[in-house]
Amino acid sequence: MRLISLFGLPFVAALAGAAVPFKDCQHKVKESIHGPPRGWSRHTPAPKHHMLELKIALPQPKFPELEQHLWEVSDPNHPRYGVHLSKEETDALTAPHPETLDIVNEWLASYGLAEESLIRSSAHDWVTIRVPVGLAEEMLDTTYHVYKHAGTGESIVRTTSYSLPEILHNHVDLIQPTTMFARFKAFKSTLFWGNQLQDPVLSTSSGTITGPAGNQVNASCNSTITISCLKQLYNAVAYNTSATNGNQLGLTGYLGQYANNMDLQQFFQLENPSAYGSNYTFVSVNGGLNNQTYAAAGIEANLDTQFGFGLTWPTPRTFYSTAGEPPFDPDMFSPTDSNEPYTYWLDYVLSQPMLPQTISTSYGDDEQTVPFTYASRVCAGMAVLGARGVSVLFSSGDYGVGDGNPDPATQVCYSNDGLNVTKFLPTFPASCPYVTAVGATVNIPETAIFFSGGGFSDYFVRPAYQEAAVSEYLAKLAPGTYEGLYNSYGRGFPDVSAQGMNFSIIYQGQMALVGGTSCSSPTFASFVSMLNDARINVGKTPLGFLNPFLYSTGYTALNDITMGNNPGCGTQGFNATTGWDPISGLGTPNFEKLEALALSMA
Repeated sequence: MRLISLFGLPFVAALAGAAVPFKDCQHKVKESIHGPPRGWSRHTPAPKHHMLELKIALPQPKFPELEQHLWEVSDPNHPRYGVHLSKEETDALTAPHPETLDIVNEWLASYGLAEESLIRSSAHDWVTIRVPVGLAEEMLDTTYHVYKHAGTGESIVRTTSYSLPEILHNHVDLIQPTTMFARFKAFKSTLFWGNQLQDPVLSTSSGTITGPAGNQVNASCNSTITISCLKQLYNAVAYNTSATNGNQLGLTGYLGQYANNMDLQQFFQLENPSAYGSNYTFVSVNGGLNNQTYAAAGIEANLDTQFGFGLTWPTPRTFYSTAGEPPFDPDMFSPTDSNEPYTYWLDYVLSQPMLPQTISTSYGDDEQTVPFTYASRVCAGMAVLGARGVSVLFSSGDYGVGDGNPDPATQVCYSNDGLNVTKFLPTFPASCPYVTAVGATVNIPETAIFFSGGGFSDYFVRPAYQEAAVSEYLAKLAPGTYEGLYNSYGRGFPDVSAQGMNFSIIYQGQMALVGGTSCSSPTFASFVSMLNDARINVGKTPLGFLNPFLYSTGYTALNDITMGNNPGCGTQGFNATTGWDPISGLGTPNFEKLEALALSMA
């Protein structure tokens, strides 16, 4: 188990002074894993001509300085609160040392990779190259194989170890795709077709129940969630956003998830007629498509856009469609095998001078399937977004503390370190301390729902902003509770929660209900976007990275969730309780209270 605070990452300045004949250098293992994660098995050697798109991460020696900026501009009690950094400032703070660029360029040139064939990120901290497997194997002193997944039948090209000349070790953080088998998937649990729903779904019946803010909420919201339900439940019925103040909301789509515009307009007609006919900005990242056929409609993308854009209309909105990793098909001629999509999306957004102030993502995977080095670098990218004033929210996952299975005899939560021991499985990127992770609730009064992902990171130490809240929770646990199954020193998640079941969407022209923390993240993000709208209207900066605010004072404007548990890994999981807990976080939003707090800050 490796725990880090990214603030404490040292930069080891062992720099080369003269030209180095790299091919004669002794290679030393840079990164290795015990074996492929559960479900993957090695098959044939990868064809030598198969093209790989390798991304090389170069160290960021000034990252501790950037992190210090992040803490200061995100802390409501700090004089610099809200003084976010520009793209140029964050680029300078994440740039590699010039000598790192020189020695890596020299290494690449020794294999015939000249500057014109390299793709560099905005801060030059990532270099992307396209090379055949045969050359990659020579450069990395490794052997690539085709690995197949038993559950999905999918095939990818990977290795379990790679090496670099020893002189390069302090100049390269990681190279992928090599040892990463993570399959970042959309977080959604169940889909129910509308023919099971009947008319009462959008009932305007006079029956009401009391919501958490003490206001009356339509009784139908206990069985079906609509835009109106969420505004009632979270006390934002009276709030109207601006179309012209510069506030924006961003939503992300990956892995072939397409937001269908016909479905969106049909949804608007039903749930927010004022928004009917309105559009959004579509941004293609790394060749992401915009397939508008009904057959290509994505449940996840439809859910995100319908509720995110429906709740915040007329706030301008952006949907990022990022091409995912193409599966390896041995029958195809030289398909390119690329990385999972987060790095491509981060490369793109961090290169833009202007960004939406709020961005929600509903994708992730078990933290242990993501190499530690890679998780650290993606997490650092999220810190850059926070420093630039972006509130970044992620779903916490849909499998409780691991696999969602309380039966010890059939649970499948095993460590991937060769020991094969039972352990809880935290979710990444929700476990990154620089994002706001969103769990799920159900019903009115609200309870934490069983599938709400939560727990403690095995990679990232607990950040100072949540030390008091998480320690208070741990102190309530009976001695020995789940001993050995989780890391009690790790970053706790989720941070907050929102409704996550029975969301009424339009999918392929029909009404359907969907559930999962993929409902919760765009919901909470929508209310954050409204808070940013309110602050911008009075000349204040956006909230940016939310967690220091949420844990210091924001929690007083949240509805504390005290019932529910999230089973998994042969256990009943963690219980919701007073204060923070690893299933509902600090609670669900009370917009009116949050708005008053947000407007009272500098």
